[in-house]
Amino acid sequence: MLEAEKTIFIVGWDIDSRIRFAGEDPPDDGAPETLKDFLAYLVDRRPTLRIHLLLWDFSILYALEREPLPALNLDWTTPQGIEVCLDDIVPLGASHHQKLVVIDNSVAFCGGIDLAMHRWDTRDHAAEQPMRVDPSGKSYKPFHDAQWVVDGEAATALSDIVAARWENAACQEPSREKGSVDPWPKGLDADFENQRLGIARTVAPFNGQPGIYEVERLYLDMIKAAKHCIYIENQFVTTDSIAEALADALKNKPDLELIIVTSRDPHGFLEAHSMATGRQRFMSRFESADVMDRVRLVHPAVDDGSAAGQDVLVHAKVMVVDDMLFRVGSSNLNNRSMGTDGECDVVFEATSADMRKTIFRLRNDLLGEHLDMDAASVASEIEAAGSLCALIDARQEEARTLRFTDHNIEVNDEVAAALQPVADPERPSDASQFIGDMMSARPARGQVRGKVMLGGCIAVVALLVVVWQLSPLAEFTNPETIEPYLQKLADDPWAYLIVPLAFVVGSAVMFPVTVMIAATAFVFPPMTAFAIGLGGSLLGAIVNYTVGMALGRTSLRQIMGRRLNRISRALGRQGILTVVTLRIVPIAPFTLINLVAGASHISFRAFVAGTVIGLIPGIATMTLLGNRLFELFKNPSAAEIALAAIALLLYFAVSYFTQRLLRRIGNSSAAQQST
Repeated sequence: MLEAEKTIFIVGWDIDSRIRFAGEDPPDDGAPETLKDFLAYLVDRRPTLRIHLLLWDFSILYALEREPLPALNLDWTTPQGIEVCLDDIVPLGASHHQKLVVIDNSVAFCGGIDLAMHRWDTRDHAAEQPMRVDPSGKSYKPFHDAQWVVDGEAATALSDIVAARWENAACQEPSREKGSVDPWPKGLDADFENQRLGIARTVAPFNGQPGIYEVERLYLDMIKAAKHCIYIENQFVTTDSIAEALADALKNKPDLELIIVTSRDPHGFLEAHSMATGRQRFMSRFESADVMDRVRLVHPAVDDGSAAGQDVLVHAKVMVVDDMLFRVGSSNLNNRSMGTDGECDVVFEATSADMRKTIFRLRNDLLGEHLDMDAASVASEIEAAGSLCALIDARQEEARTLRFTDHNIEVNDEVAAALQPVADPERPSDASQFIGDMMSARPARGQVRGKVMLGGCIAVVALLVVVWQLSPLAEFTNPETIEPYLQKLADDPWAYLIVPLAFVVGSAVMFPVTVMIAATAFVFPPMTAFAIGLGGSLLGAIVNYTVGMALGRTSLRQIMGRRLNRISRALGRQGILTVVTLRIVPIAPFTLINLVAGASHISFRAFVAGTVIGLIPGIATMTLLGNRLFELFKNPSAAEIALAAIALLLYFAVSYFTQRLLRRIGNSSAAQQST
């Protein structure tokens, strides 16, 4: 970037203005260390330089993982030569996951690395590393990633991909001039020279454009070509088609072995209930094929003084087949990367003996990074041990090694089934699937009536969102605003009828049910508030369910197509437990869940029972807090916050054990039926 004269393009899933470029040795070039200041320095020093930053306009699900207001921090507070574009030109549920940097249309970087938080590390991956901290100074785990840097026609081809995305998202054609100097990084020796490479992409279908699924096809082709060893480094492994292809290859080729290097544990609730269960399903294919003796699922561990060691977070997306194919890119081995998210990978195929030696050396160099060995030692140890699996087995007691990973993880299967279509969808939704997005529903094609009805539904939902968030009526979503109105009713005998009816009206217009419950808790005594809150919520849910049932047999099916969505099927199969799960961990608004339930195959009795059980923990928590909850809103003292925290912990505990109990009952009933 210091050599750039004309243009710099940075494309990422995320870009964080606060990251520091400095490593263990302070730079001596006089440039600032943080990204925002560094970019400003570049354009101040060279006014003709234009820097284009293109990042995904992210989902709210990732808000806590990313810098707030990236456009404000990277665009509004930097010189004019820096332009930021938040790219939202993707189907519903998809993301832009490519990680590309192009300098002067001459040199390009492609791999797994974003210019974002929690990415910096050295190849030592030391357990204690003072430089490995986020902008707030908090340390994070050792981090492993990889990328290619290329020039020549390869850089031009990657530049074409970047320019097309910029033009599509920013609605302007960018300048792509070359500079007068070669911006290839000084001191970096090329591993391949004058060689052709392949570029594989995933681009979801959108706005009438067909999808591109080169990423998945390349994975399958590489697996077919394997003879002796497949080495994989990847953040996630969940894709059924890849697991099936690998299992078939191992079964048909007795000399083939498979090494999968990934992170030890899932990160957070969403990954534990989607990617971790997907990994378990992925590995079960090898168990079913009886080839586990030639498969190793491992994670890097470094010495921290403990027996297990400090695990390294693996973010790299690498695949090496024998000494013939070497691939690095942005794609994970999950469903999203195969058909939903935008991805870009680069692969080299050996066309000479020298290329095969280079690929073999690079793979062993990666292995050596994890095993605390150099590439030559890895090669000789593999030969002595007889296989790569044997080498990994023999080094389990080493302080720094690739340690076996237990792929079996205990999670709530019903929660996982509900979250999987959101976290790891095989294909994205589009605008015509707004209501059916959470259910993976397909709209009926070519039916004008269905499209008109869908457009009306979208318009109504959008209008209600605007009303309750952006209009003056948004003030009524504050429980403190509603409290005086309910206070007037507190001593009126009609309150026991009026307030539950208000719940029905509120749920019909998508007014937040939690606000109504909180306001009820402010006004009435705990037991009364609990009864009214539960009764009103249930009454509103039943009305919504009835409407959904009517629509589900006619209009709603025209909108969503004949095949019901996954949540609808889950509701029909699991009944009460799935309804409880959706109440405790709502993945869609209260009203939409009720409508979908009515349009599904779930019985009315199961819907009512699941709704009551699922709502009880939350309503009980809010109503037991009563006026203290109101005080927390008005005067959030330490004591009130502590009380609220205790109540939340109690809520989660009750919710958890309720789900476990129902799951055991369900399993017991299923076992009795099977016998």
